[in-house]
Amino acid sequence: MDLRHLRRETRTALELAIVELAPNDLIDRLAVVAGLLEALAELPPDSAPAIALGPATIDRAGDALAAWHAWIEHRKRRA
Repeated sequence: MDLRHLRRETRTALELAIVELAPNDLIDRLAVVAGLLEALAELPPDSAPAIALGPATIDRAGDALAAWHAWIEHRKRRA
């Protein structure tokens, strides 16, 4: 997935999670990865921090987004 797309999707999920009053731990997970992706976007992709943190942050973002999608689906089914 393109890093810009992942960053945008994570920010949007965070905003929606806040509006939907998602559980705090889910909001926190989304906030952490959104912040890390924002910070990494400011660095050259070949910089040491981007190389060291990038792959793990991408994985964490994927996990947080999967948790967000699961939570929202569960909420829809209960409604």
